[in-house]
This record gives sequence, C-alpha cells and structure tokens, in this order.
Amino acid sequence: MAYEALFAETVLIRGHLGDQIDAYLARPVGVASSPGVVVIHHMPGWDGPNKEITRRFAHHGYAAICPNLHFREGKATPEENSASIRATGGMPDDRTMGDVQGAIDHLRALPYLNGKVGVIGYCSGGRQSYLAACTLRGLDAAIDCYGGGVAAKPEELTPRQPVAPIDLTRDLQCPLLGLFGVEDTRPSPDDTARTEQALQKFGKTYEFHIYPNAGHAFFAVDRPQYRQAAAIDGWQKVFAFFGTHLR
Repeated sequence: MAYEALFAETVLIRGHLGDQIDAYLARPVGVASSPGVVVIHHMPGWDGPNKEITRRFAHHGYAAICPNLHFREGKATPEENSASIRATGGMPDDRTMGDVQGAIDHLRALPYLNGKVGVIGYCSGGRQSYLAACTLRGLDAAIDCYGGGVAAKPEELTPRQPVAPIDLTRDLQCPLLGLFGVEDTRPSPDDTARTEQALQKFGKTYEFHIYPNAGHAFFAVDRPQYRQAAAIDGWQKVFAFFGTHLR
C-alpha cells in the first residue's frame, strides 16, 4: 500500500486590504506537486465540517485552504460569528473577495503547488465561488454547490451585496461546475435555469447537475438536509471536474 499522510494546521494569511486573518490549510505529505483548492465555508461559519472538507481534498492530493471569512467578528464560536454577520446584513462582497483572493495568492506562493488553483463553495459560499470566478485573478476552475443568490433579483440586492453574480457571467474566467437540489428554494430550479441561460448566452464552459429528492445543503453530513445519494454522486463529480481542470 502507498504511504498516506496529511498535514493540517491553522495559518495566517493576508486578506482584504492586507488584513491578517486565520485560514485552515491541509495538504498531503510526501507529494512533490499538488493542485490547490480554496474552500469557501458556508454561512454557519468556519467550522469543523468545513475543515473536514478541506482535509478531504488533501486526502485526494490537493493543497486546500479554507479562509476564515468571519474572522473579524471576533466571537468565541462560529455560531456567534455567523449570528453577528447575519445581524449586520450578511457578508460584504468586497471584503469576502479580498479574503478569497488572499487565499488564492497564499496557495500560489507555496513551493509545492502545481500551478493550478480552483475554488469551491457551499450555500452562501457557492454564490461567492461564482462571484470569485467572475472577478478574481488566478483561478482555473470553480464549483458552485447550491449557491443562493447567484441569480438574485434587483429587490434582493443590498449595499453589502450590490450585484447579482449572474450579471457578471460575461467575465467568468474558468470552467464552472454547479451542483443543485430540485427541492431547493434558494437557489430554486428557476434560479438555476436562469443562471444556465446566462452561461449559454456567453458561451461559457460549464456543467450543471440537479439532483432529485435533494434540497439545500445536501452535502452536509451533520445536518438533517443531508442526502446520501446526491452527496456521493456530487463528490464524484467534484473530483472528476477538478481532476480534469487542475491536474
């Protein structure tokens, strides 16, 4: 059997406006060259399940990093940080994109990176993954896992989130994979269809998969919304997609 080992730790990176923030970095040991993945955590925060996802990517040979997008809230738990963010109107897009760009740059500075970096996000992180693929530099592939708000209507926009990512589709810089549940309401099947139409309009490279008997957060093994069949197939598609575009 091949030797398998991982190394994982909390590191400090430079995020939006040069702020120093926490990030969770996991990588395989004994591998000379690895592709990179930025994991954008969900709205519940920089928590154990998202760090587990980061380690899962490392197990499959990726150098993966999950920046703490709620770092500035300074509360004792991810739940408290998330509540604070919700109370102030959600994550501001400019700050979030600054932190994600910092995570991309951190990966690209690693001596063992193979030169490729992808991004994946869940829930609000799915929206942010789509936004990153349209606005940031240095991405080779992006995955949107049931990102609510990609196709937000004008009345849903706020000063913190002033643009619907769908309106930036013309600028999408890399292939996109989207994974959705037919029972979801944000994004709804209609939202997903509108996003797909935009991708087709601008001739973008993408794959969308919509799972029956699944709704929002079907990947989340620690939540009642978990759907085993959709999650298993979804993970297979995630690794196939990144395998094609990052290796």
